[in-house]
Amino acid sequence: MKKYDVIVIGTGAGNTIIEEATKKGLKCAQIEKGKFGGTCLTRGCIPTKVMVTAAEELRRAKEGSKIGVLADNVRVDWETLSKRVWNKIDESIELREFYLAEENVDVYEGTGYFLSDKVVAVDIRREDGSIDKIEMTADKIFINVGGRTNVVEFPGLKETGYITSESFFGDKYPDKPYEELIVMGGGAIGTEFASTFASLGTKVTLVQRNVRLLPKEDEDISPLVKGYMEEIGVNVLLNKVAVSLKAENGKKILTIEDKTTGEQMEVRGDEILLASGIVPNSDSLHLENTNIQTDDRGWIRTNEFLETSVEGVWAIGDINGKQQFRHKANYEADIVAHNLFISESIDDIRWARYDLVPAVTFCYPEVAHVGMTEKEAREKGYTLEIGLNRYAMTAKGYAMGFDMEDDLDAFAKMIVDKESGDILGMHVIGPMASTLIQPYLLHMNLGKHRIAPINEDIETPFSRKMRNMQVKRKLKPHRLRSIRETMVPHPTLSEVSVWTFYNMKDAEK
Repeated sequence: MKKYDVIVIGTGAGNTIIEEATKKGLKCAQIEKGKFGGTCLTRGCIPTKVMVTAAEELRRAKEGSKIGVLADNVRVDWETLSKRVWNKIDESIELREFYLAEENVDVYEGTGYFLSDKVVAVDIRREDGSIDKIEMTADKIFINVGGRTNVVEFPGLKETGYITSESFFGDKYPDKPYEELIVMGGGAIGTEFASTFASLGTKVTLVQRNVRLLPKEDEDISPLVKGYMEEIGVNVLLNKVAVSLKAENGKKILTIEDKTTGEQMEVRGDEILLASGIVPNSDSLHLENTNIQTDDRGWIRTNEFLETSVEGVWAIGDINGKQQFRHKANYEADIVAHNLFISESIDDIRWARYDLVPAVTFCYPEVAHVGMTEKEAREKGYTLEIGLNRYAMTAKGYAMGFDMEDDLDAFAKMIVDKESGDILGMHVIGPMASTLIQPYLLHMNLGKHRIAPINEDIETPFSRKMRNMQVKRKLKPHRLRSIRETMVPHPTLSEVSVWTFYNMKDAEK
């Protein structure tokens, strides 16, 4: 059996842990069964945002006449757009080569799984088709295997065929935009794909089982999202479930049913994209061989230090069932790497909190928030003050073409605890919403923080000691540390200014 200091299963945010461990001279094993870089780089936020941005620019150009800008024959060059998409995805090749060349890293390309609490095996397929099983152990093991599209089967789905975000950015990537597309799911992924392809000229039908789009957003946001989607040509069908799928004359015909009335109807498309949530990849880990606990859906349970129920095993990113965002995964990786390889005292220990995780949906226009919705705040018993400011009420908003008489709005909404004056939430729908929430994200993160246990039953000697000491951490204004420990929604332009700390160096005197 091979012995390492560190084993990391998955090459997403866990790469941060590899980097900090190798700086300490530790021997690391890195396991990856697919492309290097995780969901974000290879099939998620980065390639989708390359597409979203092109569609957004196209839409803005077409609407330019409102401010006196006339764009004739504006269109997207699909070949150029696709080349840029795959340029980013193919960075996974360079990432793989980088780690293969690392002196203190052994790379294993295969499926990693557990034989016992601290023993990991990797099945590696050789050129002749045979399988080599390699066993290894380490003092510190990190699980970073992510999730995948939740494929809810119904009659005809397998036979007729479908795509997910994984296969779209794989062997199902189209040679040109679809003429007609059915999108199943009205969350962030579904609305982004629907908005993008509608802007590119595709006739899009979006089928959502909920009574509103983006149901996790503030209730004032959802109707506007629906209005904007319909304005760009998306046929939005709410409160509907799939009944069956069939192929007919080169098209895919989906039968759907209204959840309230039971009325059925058919919609058609060249392709059907499933975007009905995410399920964990924990089923590949053989956790039944361990004492690592999962919840009833298969997400690995962790505490505020990202420890699992087995001492010496951590889980970060999508796999721990918290919000499925790359910036959240980066935040967790930073915490673990800091505590294990950087921190020099108990006073400098960090822990995770999940009440200030920013969320952005890159539809047209953007939707972003941090903190509680109005409904959540009221349910928690707060007496609220609500502030709302429309884009059209500002000089810049008017310059961008927003008008008080517009049928569709764009606004920022602040939710405040009336008694304390504390900001509980900020919600924005409109251009650059992802950037507009960043000041509030930082402001809400400042101040004194006390450990708040997460999954109290998951306790190691380390976490027990930290909890008993009730360690506090203070993030002060004007301090670099406060910036470094505040999440930045990814990928947004806020990263341009915030991530300057990655390139810090002493100025020449």
